[in-house]
Amino acid sequence: MSDLPKMMMVMGALLLIVGFFLQFIGKLPGDIVFKKGNTTFYFPIVTSIVISVILSLIFLVIGRFK
Repeated sequence: MSDLPKMMMVMGALLLIVGFFLQFIGKLPGDIVFKKGNTTFYFPIVTSIVISVILSLIFLVIGRFK
């Protein structure tokens, strides 16, 4: 149980770093955007993959503490 605060601080730091970069990047290269008339369709496929990899790494780290 003593590792929980350290693990939460690491996860918070990772989320802060990812949020900081996503704020300035906006959308990653590879995200799909269709614009036609007044309609815009945005499908963030690369962003979804990056978030999935980051979450997988976080859960891997959490799993090692159990």
